[in-house]
Formats: sequence, C-alpha cells, structure tokens
Amino acid sequence: MIPRYSRPEMVALWSPETKFRIWFEIEAHACDALAAIGVIPKESAAAVWKAKDVTFDVARIDEIEAVTKHDVIAFLTHLAEHIGAEEARFVHQGMTSSDVLDTTFNLQLVRATDLLLVGLDRVLAALKARAFEHKNSVRIGRSHGIHAEPTTMGLTFARFYAEMARNRTRLLTARAEIATGAISGAVGTFANIDPSVEEHVCAQLGLTPEPISTQVIPRDRHAMYFAVLAVIASSIENIAIEIRHMQRTEVLEAEEFFSPGQKGSSAMPHKRNPVLSENLTGLARLVRMSVIPAMENVALWHERDISHSSVERAIGPDTTITLDFALHRLGGLVEKLVIYPENMLKNMNKFRGLVMSQRVLLALTQAGVSREDSYRLVQRNAMKVWEHGADFKTELLADPEVTSALSPAEIEEKFDIGYHTKHVDTIFKRVFGA
Repeated sequence: MIPRYSRPEMVALWSPETKFRIWFEIEAHACDALAAIGVIPKESAAAVWKAKDVTFDVARIDEIEAVTKHDVIAFLTHLAEHIGAEEARFVHQGMTSSDVLDTTFNLQLVRATDLLLVGLDRVLAALKARAFEHKNSVRIGRSHGIHAEPTTMGLTFARFYAEMARNRTRLLTARAEIATGAISGAVGTFANIDPSVEEHVCAQLGLTPEPISTQVIPRDRHAMYFAVLAVIASSIENIAIEIRHMQRTEVLEAEEFFSPGQKGSSAMPHKRNPVLSENLTGLARLVRMSVIPAMENVALWHERDISHSSVERAIGPDTTITLDFALHRLGGLVEKLVIYPENMLKNMNKFRGLVMSQRVLLALTQAGVSREDSYRLVQRNAMKVWEHGADFKTELLADPEVTSALSPAEIEEKFDIGYHTKHVDTIFKRVFGA
C-alpha cells in the first residue's frame, strides 16, 4: 500500500523482516517439538535458536531465491548460513512450504486484526461521545434525501455506534476464524511429521491447529475474513456519506474540522471541502476490492495449488493497511467534527411545519375521519407549503374540514417538537446500556 494511506504499525507487520522472523519461529518451535519426540537431537533443536537474535538479510534471501526460484528454500539456505549446515539438516523435517507460509499468513492476519480492533475502538469511543453530546440536538430526518420527520443528531451517532459495535463482534469472529495453523506436511496427512508438532507450534504462536488441512489451510476461512473487513469498510463509507451530505453548503449541519492554514481549492479560496469523508469513500472501495479474489481463492485444485498465493501477497497487506488507516482517519474525523445545532433547526423549519404532517393525519383518523379522507385533507394543505411557501399550521387552521374534526388547540399540540424525542432515552439504553 502507498505510504499516504498507511500507518507504520500495520506496515511493519507485513514487512519482509517480520515475515522471516515468523518463519524462523515456526521452524524453531517445530524443531523443539521434533526433539521432544526423539525425531531429531535435542542439541540440534537448541542450536537452531542461535539465530533468534539474527536480523535476517532480506537482500541475501532474495539473492538466493533468484537462483532457487523458491522463497522458503531460499530462507532455509540463509538460515543454514547462520546456524551451520550440520544443525540445519534437521530443520523443516517432514514439513512442506505451505506449513510455513499459511501459518505465517494467518498469524499476520491475527495480529493485523488486533491493530484493527484498536482503530475500531477509537471510532466507537468517538461515536459514543458525540452521541451523548448531541443526544437531544434536534435535526430533520430524511428519507430519499427529502425531509421526513424530526430526529436528533445524537440518534444519528448512536445508529452508527450500533453498526460499528456489530462490526466489532464480526471482527472478533473473523479473528477466531483465521487463527489457525497447520504443520501437517505434504497433502496434509502427517505422514512425515507427528501431529504433536503442529499442536506445539500453534500453542507457541497463539493459534489453533487446523482440524484438517490438505496441503493448505482451507481458504473459506480467508474468504469470510476479508468479507468482514469489507463490511466494516462499507460501514465507514456509510458514516462518511452522511458527513458529506451534512457538509453540503445548503445543508451545513456539520462539517469536517478546517485547520488554520488549510486550503480547500487551488482555484477558489472560499472552499471548505469534505476531503476526509470523500477519501474514506475511496478507501472503502479499495477494501471491498479484496472480497471477490478472496472468494475465488476458495476453489483450489485437489490438495494444493498456488493460484491463491499471488492474490494473498497483495490483499493481505493492502486490505488490512488500508482499513487500519481508514478507521483511524474516521476516528479523528468524528472526534473533531464541527456540528451546527442552529442550522439543524433552521433546516427543519424550512418548510414551516410540514414535517408534522403524520401527527395531523393520525389525529384526524383518531377523531373519526377515514384514513383516505384524512390523507387527502393533510396532503391538500401540505402541497400549499411545497408549492407556495405557505405555513402548514396556518393552512390547517383555515381548513374547515380539518377544524370540524380537530380543535385549534388540538392542531396546535401536533406541532410540539418534544413529541418526536420522547423515546430518545429508551433508544440510548438499547444501544449503550443503562
């Protein structure tokens, strides 16, 4: 992934140095387990750990791979240069390359998930704080982009919080799904390596042994994992789209923080654009881009092929790095989002009481007017607001068919804004607990 959309903690996880360190640990732990069951000398297993403080030379491994055309063999050759050929002959006993590659990949995804959870928790904390801050800040709710009925900005944030909380549960499930390792040898039969070796290596790495691996760990796990990341990305975009709408000049209910010295346009000095939210929409597309390749990786030939390998070399780092960056960008955006309660009220009152139409409709039906006639009466007066800029309540009070069913006081009561916020506390308890 390009540095512009990367955080160093996640990038380091996918570096060649980190990868080779994990490869070494897998091989060394496997040697310990093999020595414990008498397959290799204990002295030889101990000798492998002489390389535990070695910084593996990436350029040297690449140099060897240029000849061998095999990355794991190149690494094992380089490892032998550090521990000696005599001891190195016991390394990788009964193992196959996928034992190292797949276990490493899953471990990297697990560690990546832990970083993603940090970012997700930041987003959740920011959404919760803003929800309580604006719990009763009334704004207009919209359906199809059109004014519907009053809601609050707090409920908007609470809705996003609940969505991200579901995503956190999904991410924990995805972490458990991917936290498996395999040291089962060629075609996964353990013919040349005892299952106890796999159990030991996985225990040391914090993984669970894969119940049955062919020569690879089944890729349905990875398909599910990347699908969850894509859902989280879509939720990020969901929030970003709402912010982008709120920042539109004719709406301006909220806007991204505009720092001193920041410029919005190379041509128009007055511009303050929702660039972070727009960027998040684009980053979400990149994360979702990994889903189809991950799904297509599920179908491999027989016990193993490597059609998945090139895909995962790209989508593993790129997707987790991008999502990690997006989560922290979103967290910062929500933390510093500038909100304008007075503009929210101004927008809600733009159509002069029109948003109370359902209350009047229901009151008429409860007063004995048929639903069809009630709808006709309310819509007739509502259209005068749309088309002529009339005041809805004034028109209702002047309509004899309406006033024959409802008194002026009853009509007046239907325009109480508090009616629409009376269950906000109930919703908040459902979302955040008591």
